[in-house]
Amino acid sequence: MAKVTSLRSKQAETGSDERQLRIDLAAAFRLAAQFDWHESVGNHFSLAVSEDGRKFLMNPRFRHFSRIRASDLLLLDGDDPETLNRPDAPEVTGWCIHGALHRALPRARCVMHLHTRYATALSSLADPEVKPIDQNTARFYRRHAVDRHFGGLADSTEEGARLARMLGNHDCMIMANHGVLVIGETVAQTFETLYYLERSCETLMLAYASGRPINTLSEEIAEKTAQGWERYDVKGLAQSFFAELKRNLDDEGATYAQ
Repeated sequence: MAKVTSLRSKQAETGSDERQLRIDLAAAFRLAAQFDWHESVGNHFSLAVSEDGRKFLMNPRFRHFSRIRASDLLLLDGDDPETLNRPDAPEVTGWCIHGALHRALPRARCVMHLHTRYATALSSLADPEVKPIDQNTARFYRRHAVDRHFGGLADSTEEGARLARMLGNHDCMIMANHGVLVIGETVAQTFETLYYLERSCETLMLAYASGRPINTLSEEIAEKTAQGWERYDVKGLAQSFFAELKRNLDDEGATYAQ
């Protein structure tokens, strides 16, 4: 009887955990729409729910970020070759990118891929690296990948696997002529990294647009600042930031948790 009770308790706990994961991911979609990071009904966020990361939640095909609810999220299996044949099949490029990442990188619990305005603009330059010109940009100094190859729509599993290799041991990547990709342990952490990366790209692109010489930080100061970010309580910052943003959604009567 004790074993049965323990099993039921674990099942209930797992269900509760997935419910909270759904709520957090749905909130991230709503917030991305508020920040004007969305693009039509494309782009995707995903979040692992299994220990190995291969079972994950992702937004349904062609649903606007501003309308996504926790109950709308698809539960997908990265090892299921019939995923694109199911009645509620996800959008093909989302599946090819996120399925491959969750299969290849167990540490990628949350994956956010967007075509945000400033990161995408930076990705279109001959040199798309995030240069350290202030405190925020220096956070990413030598700590982001740059994929310099754009081969069209990411509609093949091979392309998803290539992106996973290109990301390497980094948590974010500028995708040349395409957009941005960020991974993290939690929705809050991934969203906060994405927030600072887009802000950094905005600062850099505005500086470029001035037409004046760029005052790039020295390698020594850039590295010192990046290490300062690593010592800082970024996880606490991310959790507090995301919690505050969710409270704003709640105050507005948002339906993301349904």
